[in-house]
Amino acid sequence: MDAAGILRFVDALESSPGQEPHGLVVLRHGAVIARGWWSPYSPERPQLVYSLSKSFTAAAAGLLFDEGRLGLDEPVVSFFPEFADEITDPRTRRMLVRHVASMSSGHLGEMLETAVATDGAEPVRGFLLHPPEREPGSVFAYNQPAAYTLAAIVQRLAGRTLVELLRERVLDPIGAGPVSWQEHPAGRDLGFTGSFMTTDTIARLGQLLLRRGVWGDRRILSDEWVGLATGRQVETVPDRAAAADSDWAQGYGFQHWQARHGFRGDGAIGQFCLVLPEQDAVVAIQAQSPDMQQTLDAAWRHLLPAFGGPGTPDADAELARRLAAATLPPLRVDGAEPAAEWDGARLVAGWLTVAVRRTAEGWRAVLTGATGDVEAAFVPGATGMTDAARWRVTDEGGPVVAVSGGFATPDRLALDVAFLETPHRLHVVLDLPGRTGTAAWEAAPLREPHDLRVLAAPRPFG
Repeated sequence: MDAAGILRFVDALESSPGQEPHGLVVLRHGAVIARGWWSPYSPERPQLVYSLSKSFTAAAAGLLFDEGRLGLDEPVVSFFPEFADEITDPRTRRMLVRHVASMSSGHLGEMLETAVATDGAEPVRGFLLHPPEREPGSVFAYNQPAAYTLAAIVQRLAGRTLVELLRERVLDPIGAGPVSWQEHPAGRDLGFTGSFMTTDTIARLGQLLLRRGVWGDRRILSDEWVGLATGRQVETVPDRAAAADSDWAQGYGFQHWQARHGFRGDGAIGQFCLVLPEQDAVVAIQAQSPDMQQTLDAAWRHLLPAFGGPGTPDADAELARRLAAATLPPLRVDGAEPAAEWDGARLVAGWLTVAVRRTAEGWRAVLTGATGDVEAAFVPGATGMTDAARWRVTDEGGPVVAVSGGFATPDRLALDVAFLETPHRLHVVLDLPGRTGTAAWEAAPLREPHDLRVLAAPRPFG
């Protein structure tokens, strides 16, 4: 493989506004071709992958399918007998496991808010109480409660959480690192989102799917299940040919997208597991990239030609150097001597309250959103620092954050706060005289954007 093509892909991500890479792993013929993380992100720290969680839910469903415990043509309502008397709509009663697995429940749009508003304690019931507008299996609509219902069925049949099932039967066998999952209610992993894992773990699942369910000499998922899950079960648009340049118009399997090249799992704001059977390759990406089509366009433009090779020693060495030294651009503040009143100051920046204090180790900001506090140490700002040194990491049991910035003037404090277990970065500017400021997300969290505590990975990890 030509390393220059990977370099061009990295250049495209780093130079494009809105594209912020955090982690990259490229596999070819089962070997690691390239791997790198942009400091302060790191290889060992799990990160929220949003809807890429669905690919792991599909793997859990596949385990039960392979054992004959989960039939694709079983009615969904049959798994929830406690709701059977309430669910009288004929279409809902004809909704099958394959329909919720393929986002073809018959509903015409996203049902999450409706399901939760109907029954916040049991969203499956809230979902099933709303009849689909079309016959199940006849239309695609990306619909979180459908995936949540599939996950709930799997956990009922397995008698344990998705993480527990996957850890024993998939994650440990493929050598995956720590994984945790947000729950609702307690004891039920969300399934459609909310899992935290490393880039390496994403790549390993991709390699398992590339090898049609085989890891080494061990079969983990059946060839039949992998073919069903990663093949086209439903069209995502009425006319695929008319939308040939969209990777979201190529069809959907069981919790996996078809793509213009191969297939993929993906999650909001730039999380990808690209599986390319023709190239015998896997590309795992974690990022803050709201324009995900732009990321895929760059992959097809630069990575696909590179798989043809050959490379050069110089390109190999440059790729290794670049990825080893990769760092996110910090907020550059050369630094001013802060006014004495900063020590102990408390300021309101819209939805965020920030308390600033000087400590024996330097400076700290305590960020308070809708609930709880987040500790964030920062360097006050200085000339001559490397980009990596400008990021200060705080890991004290809550959300793990890295902060860059400092005192732009004696009366102004500007900070960028990266929540390292998620893709998200928060921009904070504080003005001392008015005790006010602003707080704005680079890309807002999808869940409770004013509650900073939910940006910590659930403990313990499985």
